Amino acid sequence: MSEQRMKAALTGLQWTLGLVILMEAILFLMPGARQDFSQTHMPDVLRLLLGWGEIIGSVLLLIPRTAARGAWILAGTFVLAMIVHWLRGMPNVGELAIYTVAAWAVAIGKDKSASKSCHDPSRNYPAL
Repeated sequence: MSEQRMKAALTGLQWTLGLVILMEAILFLMPGARQDFSQTHMPDVLRLLLGWGEIIGSVLLLIPRTAARGAWILAGTFVLAMIVHWLRGMPNVGELAIYTVAAWAVAIGKDKSASKSCHDPSRNYPAL
């Protein structure tokens, strides 16, 4: 796959993941979700922590300069959510696993593209 097509695919994944997670996180923090979450018998602070972690990560993911940072935050948030699910005896974490791998792929891809642009010998850097 050419580098240009790889960048386009990575950008598509970045925007899809960022927008989907942002919408889901907003719904997760809505008052109606509190009642559903209370049935899990977990503290509401966990819902707030996960929801705000997803919002912060997805917003950072949608900003080109902070995309890698946002992807790492999302990956960490999803891993935490999977651990909580497993500890509560809820093994159905397929969607979270897919989201985690997508965030990881964006983080790795954006880290590589950022390091390439930083070390481009053809760029003219100002003298210090």
